Formats: sequence, C-alpha cells, structure tokens
Amino acid sequence: MFETSQDVLRGARHMAAVEIGCEPIVKKHIRGIFMDKAVVSTKPTPEGSSVIDTYHQLSGVEWLQEKPLSKFGDAQWLLIQKAEEEKLLKVTITLPEDAKKALMSEARENYLSDCVSKSAQLWDEQRKMILDDAFLNFLLPAMEKEARSLLTAKAKCFLSMEYGKQFWDKVSVAPWKKKDADKKDADIDLDDESELRVMACCWGPGKPATTFVMLDSSGELVDVLYAGSISLRSQGVAEQQRKRNDQQRVLKFMTDHSPHVVCVGASNLNCRQLKDDIYEVIFKMVEDHPRDVNPQMENFSIVYGDESVPRLYENSRISSDQLPAQSAIVKRAVALGRYLQNPLAMVATLCGPGKEILSWKLHPLEQFLTPDEKYEVVEQVMVDATNQIGFDVNLAASHEWHFSTLQFVAGLGPRKASALQKELVREGSIFSRKELVKPLGRKVFMNASGFLRVRRSGAAAASAQIIDLLEDTRIHPESYALAKNLAKDVCAADGLEANEMDDDEQEMAIEHVREKQDQLDRLDIDEYSRSIGDDKRETLLDIKLELKCGFKDRRTPYAEPSPDEEFWLLSGETEDNISDGRIVQVTVRHIQDNRIICTFDSGLKAIVMGDNYSDDGFDLESLQLHEGDVLTGKIKNVNKNRFIVYLTCKQSEMSRWPFSRSNHDPYYRAQKVVLTQDDKARKQKEAKKHFKPRMIVHPHFQNLTAEEAMQFLGDKEPGEKVIRPSSRGPSFLTLTLKIFDGVFAHKEITESGKDHKDITSLLRLGKTLTIGDETFEDLDEVIDRYVDPLVGHLKSMLSYRKFRKGLKGEVDDMLRAEKSENPMRIVYCFGISHEHPGTFILSYIRSTNPHHEYVGLYPKGFRFRKKDFDSIDRLVSYFQKHIDKPPPDAG
Repeated sequence: MFETSQDVLRGARHMAAVEIGCEPIVKKHIRGIFMDKAVVSTKPTPEGSSVIDTYHQLSGVEWLQEKPLSKFGDAQWLLIQKAEEEKLLKVTITLPEDAKKALMSEARENYLSDCVSKSAQLWDEQRKMILDDAFLNFLLPAMEKEARSLLTAKAKCFLSMEYGKQFWDKVSVAPWKKKDADKKDADIDLDDESELRVMACCWGPGKPATTFVMLDSSGELVDVLYAGSISLRSQGVAEQQRKRNDQQRVLKFMTDHSPHVVCVGASNLNCRQLKDDIYEVIFKMVEDHPRDVNPQMENFSIVYGDESVPRLYENSRISSDQLPAQSAIVKRAVALGRYLQNPLAMVATLCGPGKEILSWKLHPLEQFLTPDEKYEVVEQVMVDATNQIGFDVNLAASHEWHFSTLQFVAGLGPRKASALQKELVREGSIFSRKELVKPLGRKVFMNASGFLRVRRSGAAAASAQIIDLLEDTRIHPESYALAKNLAKDVCAADGLEANEMDDDEQEMAIEHVREKQDQLDRLDIDEYSRSIGDDKRETLLDIKLELKCGFKDRRTPYAEPSPDEEFWLLSGETEDNISDGRIVQVTVRHIQDNRIICTFDSGLKAIVMGDNYSDDGFDLESLQLHEGDVLTGKIKNVNKNRFIVYLTCKQSEMSRWPFSRSNHDPYYRAQKVVLTQDDKARKQKEAKKHFKPRMIVHPHFQNLTAEEAMQFLGDKEPGEKVIRPSSRGPSFLTLTLKIFDGVFAHKEITESGKDHKDITSLLRLGKTLTIGDETFEDLDEVIDRYVDPLVGHLKSMLSYRKFRKGLKGEVDDMLRAEKSENPMRIVYCFGISHEHPGTFILSYIRSTNPHHEYVGLYPKGFRFRKKDFDSIDRLVSYFQKHIDKPPPDAG
C-alpha cells in the first residue's frame, strides 16, 4: 500500500521506467548507439598500484582512457576482466558525456509533450524523471552488461584463434628429413628412398641416468642404453674411466644401429655439454673405426628437441599401455624420437580420454579458455591436419601407436575409430579401400575413404599383391572411373593405344601420366570437362593434382631450433623473465679479480663486471659479498650465443626507468594516483597487519592476522581452522587451528615453486606446500591429508573418558581428589597444554605428587615418549605397561 500521493507517483514512475527499459525497439536503438560510442577506462586500485610494476602483465592496461569498444580486437579485455575480479583495477564502461546528452535529448524530444499548459509542464517533469530512471537504472546498466559479455566473447574468440594457430604450427610440421650430399642437398623422400632411424637422448641427473633409445623407421623401440657418466666433468681417475666406458658403450650403440639423426632433449643447460659429448663419440667413431661407419651416416645430424610433449607423454596413461615395462625417462625419450618421425601422430597420442594435450602450454593467456574450449580448438586443428596428410591404414595395423590420428579422420570419431582399429589389427593389412566398406558401413565409408591411404607399408610391404596407385591418393573411390578415363585420354593424346583398356593397362596408364607429368600439365581441364560432357571441373582439377603426386605433403618442413629458440629451450627462461632492463636475483658462485660470477635458479650464468657493481667502485678487499649470497641486479645485456647474462648492480642504474615501452596501447594515459582518506586509512590498517594480502581463493583461506584469526575462530567449535598469510613473507602461510576454548595452534606452511617474475606472482599460491616433512600440491590436499586427520584425533581426545578441562593446576587438583577417594589406584587423565598449544598433558599420580608428560598431536595419531600411536587406547595401554619407566625428562 502507498501511504502518500508522492509514493503513488514514485511507483507509477518506476513502472513506466521499467516498461521503457524492457521495450525491445528502445533497447535495440540504445544498443546500437552504446556499442558504437561507449568507451572503456581503467585505473589501478590502491592495491593494484602497489602490485603492478613495469613488467607486470597488467602494466599495459592499468591506465586506459576512453578506449572505444570497437578498438578491442585482441584478448586484452580478458586481462582487464581478471584484474577487476582480483580488485587490482577499477573498470568503467560508459557513454561519453556528449553522447549521453545527445541520447537523453533525443529521448526527451520523443517522450515529452508538445503542450505548454501548466498541467502539461508538470507531467513533463514526471516524464523527465521517468526517462532518467529508465536510462540510468535500467537501459545503460543493461547495455554495460551486454558490452562486457560482447567484449568477453570477442576476446575469447580471438584467443581461441591464436591458440589454434600456435597448435597448428606445432602439428602441421613434416617429419625430419635427411639431407643427401650426393643429391646436392635435395630432400630425400624417406617413404621411398630411405627409412628414418632415430636415436633419442634425454639427460638424467644420475637417478635416472642419461638415457639413449633407438627407434626403427616405424617408431618402435629397438634398444635402450643408460650412460650416466658420459657427461662427467670431474678430472678424477675413476670418474674419467667411467666416462670413457660410457663413451665406448655409446659408440657401440651407434655403430650397431646406425641412426640417421640423434635428437637431444633440450631440457636444461647440461644438454649443451651432452650434445658436445655425443659429437666427441662420433669423431672417435670416424677416426678410430672408419670402416664401421655406415655410409648412411655420412651426413649425420644432432638436433635439439623440445621436451614439452615428451614429458606429457611420460606421465600419461597411454605411455604405460604402449611401453608397459619401461621407465619414465625411456618413455620420454621414445616420445622425443617419435615427434621427430611423425609430429602429428605423437601429438595425437595425447588426445585420448585423458586429454593430456591440454597441459601443453602454447599461449600465455590460454588460462582464460576452459578445458572444453581448448579441446574444441584442438579437435578442429587435428581434424584438418590429419585429413590433409591422410591416414596410413597398413602402417597403423602393424604399429599401433600410429592409430592415434584415426579418430580425427573425417566421418569417424573415437568410437568408430576404435571399432575400425580392432578390425584392422585382426586383418593385419588390406590392399583396397573397398575392404573397408564392411567394417565402416556404406555411409561412413563414403565420408572417410578419401582420407584413408592404402599403400605398401607395414606388413603389406612384404606382400606381392598389387595395390592400385589410386588407393594412395586423395581421389575418392567413386571418382576412380573418372580418374582412369582421364589417364587413358592423356595416354591417347600421347600416341598410346587407349581402346578398351583392361585393369593392368589402366594401371600402366596411371603410371605413364605420373612419370610424364608434362602431359598432365598440358591438359586443359575446362576443355576436357566440356569434351566429356561432365560438369565436374573441380573434381577433375583435384584428380589432375593427385595423379601428379598422391597425398602430396603440404606441411611445413621440419626446422631445427634457431639459436634464440635453443637459448630459451635450454635455459628454461622466457622473454618475460630475461630481458634488458629487468630487475633479477642471482646467486653468487665465484668472485674473481674484476667480476662476480653468478647463476640464476635455472643454472644460467650471470656476470657482474667490477665497474658495474657499485657507484663507489669495486674493491675486492672491502667487498662484503660471499659465495652463496643472493645478489639483485638489472640486466644490461643477454648474450644468447654464449648463454651469459650481464648485470649491473649500480644504484644509479637500478633506479632508472627500466625501459621505454614502444608497444603501449594508443589509449594508455598514465596518471598520478591520488589516495582518498578511505584508501589512506585502509593502507595504514594493512601496514599494521605485518603481512601482504595474498591473492589466494580457497574456502578456508582469509587475509587475517594471527589476532584476527583467533578472534574469528573464538566462538567456533574446537577443530575449526583458517589458513592465513604469514608474517614471514609471501613464501609462507600459517594454519591456525582451534584446539580448545582460548587455545589455538599455529602451523607454518612453506610454499615453493613460485614464479618470481613480479609481485603478483609471488602473492599467488606456490606449486608445492610443505608442513614439516610432508609435501602437498595444493590447499585441498593440505586439508584432506593433514588437517582433517589432525582434527579427527583432536576430537577423539576431547571426547575421551579420561579427558579433563581446565588449567594444569586445576587438573592436578581433580587428580588429587580422585586419588584421595581411591588411594590404592594410580590415577591419570589428559588435559590441554596451554603453554604448548597443539599438545596435550598426560597427568598421573602414583603416590602423592602429580607427574606430567606431553602427548603430541599429529595427522597420523599421537606421539608419546617418542613413539607414535594411532589411537588413544593404544597409547594408554603402552603407558600402563611402562609406567615404571618414565623418560628422564618427564615432568
């Protein structure tokens, strides 16, 4: 009910505003103007100002000023949206004032009355308020919401395309090809002239040892060699002898198997030396045993390989199925070699039910795509890449790891591919596409057959049965007659008899046109199509191309990593971490006369020259720097050829602006942050907390001080917990657990595996968490494996029949009273230790005086007298049996 006439008017205005805000024609008109003229502005929050530095991911978007919606063409909006969610940026999407005034003016022209009477003017005042309400509270907020959704959709579409391009570049690569010096470095077609045998090598730290594997031309594992001492640097007699022994073993391994190429996994800087060691073995082979060198090894190559995919394969379920008896490093090495032989099939291996391929990091912003969105892109790319080169049916039938791409053949899918695989393995080999009609069914066969290659490979290579040349082309079986007639007509034009050819003569006609491609080149498809009265010009064009070269490989030739790519692969660093002007931390390893030798965590070498150490000069005698110290410096130069980073530690250099951004957004306008009184008060409050608020999202995490955590848990049940930042810094967390009323235990959690590229990365949760000797992957595992068992044992103690509440003295008084009632018994009970929260006190009286011993609380149970017990009853039983032998330090 409305109490006054003004309330009635207010309600009526509101209903009118709602109707206007919901009117489709009005919304369509406003939407067109808003999407065309609305602008986005961003500015950092006080927290964002302290977090976002020059190298931060958000540094290019923290000060955008009135950027039109139409100018967002990449994935930039996703960064802005994430920063807004993390309360690092304040984002506004508004119409410029002039556009808003023009819009309101237009609305009033159409909505207000033309009359000039007193009542008309009064009603116009009401209409103005209705319009203001409709626009400010309904239409413009709705348009802003739509604009955000549109920007998100556009950014995700762009990111999906970029992710797809990166993935395409990885899978649409042809196998590595050997260069033949006798053919003037022309590429050999490995399918026909030589088979690619690969020796793959993965560096090992000792456990596991450096491992060599030999793969035959089909990617099957032939042999394995462990050579843990091949890269030893020690000059000791025993170590040098072990190294020589491993060199001899590698030499024999290579002599026995004669690989065409060695692929060395580029996992760290030790692999540079490993590559040199392999070259040393080859030189010895050529010098000492020239007659044993296989002629095919004359142009022998050693290449670096990216271990990203092999490491995913190493830990996948499919690797255990394909190589069940092999160690993890052998699986990795096999994948390394197979990627060199068949990149597409190796990647497809990780596209099975486990979808391990989604863990392959291809784009810096890919975390904004959901797993389903990423896999949709992966499927599209894999389908295109697979059907571009076709699927070799007979090769897969003999070597099952090649079946990985079958699911991506057009018309199939995982279920049909699995059924066809079983049929092909049972058959062993086929010699015509027609043999696939029965297992596939007529409709599926018509869709898929043009991409299934039937060729003399696998077990079929040893058969004498003839395979039609058209079976290894993209020509569909329904167009075979058209292709044979075209070949026959080309032969006839070349002067060969072409009347009523039988099958053998038709086969010869196809061979003839393939050998004499100039005849095909002279064939005018348009004229030929008209002459046969068949309107299949596009099909004939495709047939002409396939007759010249069936399933011609249009993939990008395999290219060895460039020097820059080798640097990033071997160092494990990225351009975000190592770039001129960036502030970094390194560890001092050695101090020489005029330079300081340091290393990054990755092992990359860094040098600070004497004249770059300090503005006050470099004095070795007064230098307060020792081996193992952490040094902060700014990168002056990166020598990628020598794998050395040059630093400066001069304060005058460190304080300079690191670099001038040349890739700033055109709408970037940096401004000075002016703190409001509320911001200043909040900063002062945070300063008193002695910790930096952490960017962690978890139900049990809160940005609280120890005092606030205890206050938060004060009225809750024993066993309740909260995880909070630690005052020790961003590499630690603290678990606060309520033991009893007024008693709280604080457990330190150590974080490791953090990315130190900026402050935001430090404030996020580490990759591994450690409590004591226990290691956990995330907070959920901490709760499941550590906290929940701990709380379970805590509650069992608090509910135990011999547990007593109160301080130590109060519990002693209770025991004395119980002893006086039962003087012949040894009385005992458990109580809370207020001095050592998280432990209990076992108090007992044998004769007159109370004795006290501590009982520790752990996830696995209770610790008493340095022994662990999984239940209180077992602890009490042990205590009663050994009560006469208390430990020396018992209270």
